Amino acid sequence: MTTHAGTTTTDTHCPYCSLQCGMGLRTAAPESGGSGEWPASAAPDVFVEVVERPGFPVNRGALCGKGQSAAEVLRRGVRLTAPLVRDGDGVLREAEWDDALDRVAAGLAAVGRAHGRDAVGVFGGGGLTNEKAYLLGKFARVVLRTANIDYNGRFCMSSAAAAGKAAFGIDRGLPFPLEDITRTGCVILVGANPADTMPPALRYFTDMRAAGGRLVVVDPRRTRTAAEADLHLQPVPGTDLALALGLLHLLIAEGHVDEEFVAARTVGFDAARAAAMAHWPERVERITGVPVEAMRDAVAMFASAPAAMVLTARGPEQQSKGVDTVGAWIDLCLAAGKAGRPLSGYGCLTGQGNGQGGREHGQKADQLPGYRMITDPAARAHVAGVWGVDPDSLPGPGRSAYELLDSCGEEIRALFVMGSNPVVSAPNAAHVTARLAALDFLVVTDVVLSETAALADVVLPGAQWAEESGTTTNLEGRVILRRAALPVPDGVRTDLVTLNELARRLGVERGFATDAEEVFDELRRASAGGAADYAGITYDRIRAEDGVFWPCPEVGHPGTPRLFLDRFGTPDGRARFAAPTHRASAEEPDTEYPLYLTTGRVLSQYQSGAQTRRVPALNRAAPGPFVELHPDLAERMGVGEGDPVSVTSRRGRAVAPARLSREIRPDTVFMPFHWAGEGRANTVTNAALDPVSGMPEFKVCAVRLDPVGKVGKVGEAGSTGSAAGGRGGAALSGSAGASSDGLGEAVLARASGAPGGGR
Repeated sequence: MTTHAGTTTTDTHCPYCSLQCGMGLRTAAPESGGSGEWPASAAPDVFVEVVERPGFPVNRGALCGKGQSAAEVLRRGVRLTAPLVRDGDGVLREAEWDDALDRVAAGLAAVGRAHGRDAVGVFGGGGLTNEKAYLLGKFARVVLRTANIDYNGRFCMSSAAAAGKAAFGIDRGLPFPLEDITRTGCVILVGANPADTMPPALRYFTDMRAAGGRLVVVDPRRTRTAAEADLHLQPVPGTDLALALGLLHLLIAEGHVDEEFVAARTVGFDAARAAAMAHWPERVERITGVPVEAMRDAVAMFASAPAAMVLTARGPEQQSKGVDTVGAWIDLCLAAGKAGRPLSGYGCLTGQGNGQGGREHGQKADQLPGYRMITDPAARAHVAGVWGVDPDSLPGPGRSAYELLDSCGEEIRALFVMGSNPVVSAPNAAHVTARLAALDFLVVTDVVLSETAALADVVLPGAQWAEESGTTTNLEGRVILRRAALPVPDGVRTDLVTLNELARRLGVERGFATDAEEVFDELRRASAGGAADYAGITYDRIRAEDGVFWPCPEVGHPGTPRLFLDRFGTPDGRARFAAPTHRASAEEPDTEYPLYLTTGRVLSQYQSGAQTRRVPALNRAAPGPFVELHPDLAERMGVGEGDPVSVTSRRGRAVAPARLSREIRPDTVFMPFHWAGEGRANTVTNAALDPVSGMPEFKVCAVRLDPVGKVGKVGEAGSTGSAAGGRGGAALSGSAGASSDGLGEAVLARASGAPGGGR
């Protein structure tokens, strides 16, 4: 923290994606003045602006538009400033904190008594700090004693996590620092578009190419990232597994297997070779649409480079066969000897800000802190010892994220949501919205009145990233510290305080500290000896070292920027080949639904848009949803640029303007998923789950495209993804913060019993 001429600058980090870019927050009293128009913060008499922090190594001062405008969400008119409680008329009204917390505790306890502890569910978020994620998991298992806790990070990189753990014994997004990308010889980037999703990371690929490295991008769309590549492979959506197997076939057939590495450091190559041999190039071309010569070029670039990497993102992971797909790409790395060596390896570009740490420390249904499995007796004993409870009192594994949401109103009768917006972000979102509406009791803790919060019985306003300290773990496994730059505003409490108050009301007086550093010190003890060992990481070390890489088992340990150079994390130190076989997606096009839909992000919005849709500059850049389609398809459909079109699947219908582009396959349409209402992409997406990871198949489903006016009305059942029935109205009274997408009208519509909006 530095102070100069009436201003104070606090070193902290962006609240958005997994890069966790370093930034400064400069604050000043109004009389001190400042440069430009500073947005008013929620704290009275304080102004704040984002400034560069060039010394932080991940982004070296660079910020995308989301990071540059992050302070906008701190404004009074945007965020929640008081608890809201639904009254007997179905209206959300402002309430005192004690009243709201008493109602939450009573509601959760009543459901537990009437239907059993597991009838109460907890749904967390990948943006929560490590301290919040840890304490939320502890709250579920010690206070509520429910098995049913999961989080929206299940929708992010769970398939990559499962495949990485199976292959290497440890799941960490990148087992090496981002800086290693600049010095490798070739990167195959599968289903990732960092130019739009994490722009400051693009320089690593640019620098790699400037040094003579080659970039291969696999994507059904010619994205801004693909346009910069040396080679773009444009497969049919859902065929990434076949493509990986075809590349492995060519690697083997053309003599590029590193036999010495395979023999010394891996297990299971014979099965992987047999699987690859069943996927000869011509067969793979028929499945994927990628020409054999393009596959040969990709293999030549990858195999000839002294060091090389495969990096995946949501494209191959958000599929009902995502674990097998990532496993096949890992097999390619292992066979070529491009893993467990300097500047080589497989990595996953994590999406959410703390998607990595969020699952390491207890939000995931089957895991305890330190990345321990909840079914492991030794893990249960260790964590129970830190928590001061009997290991037998800890519940077993619960439902994965979508299964948890799908069971709401039936097996799950009450749900506590912290920092997530499943009404917009979940697949088959109309169904999910209906399930939430059918709950006996719904509580949402968030910083804004999201679409999910608008359905709640009680809404609790949380402090924001600039108002509280806490750690997150970025995609490299670097544990960093967000520092508070502003006081918590009147009427708002930190989530740690909220959990403490609820635990006390539910009979647990101790073990829920409200100071983030104290919680982190407990987390360190709980993680000690686990795969994700934070025991040697302290707040002081993070401040001094720009973050510390886990595992770090003791204070004198330097941390581990690079995993697997000596051995993999398996019991015998050898990596495991996966040896999968290609299979079709859960839903393929047919005569009724002849096109593929794939979904993703745009540059100026983030995830469900709950925060970015409240920033005017970002809304000007990306004002609403759209349907991207090829001009040839548009001509056949009689659709022009900007014409409203409907995208219909077996689950529902979304409507948005057409955006014509030659950068997408003619058999595929694309929709971004940041918006609610009739343009909600996840109304259409398929909830088919990967059997290992529980990841839904967001990236591919079968749809029909129609010009609006030639099909049923937009407001017909299933078209907007809203839910009728349930707990009744969702009208709002008081200053809960206005939404930028017509949420107020949607809330009032639900109050009158009409279909409304959804998050």
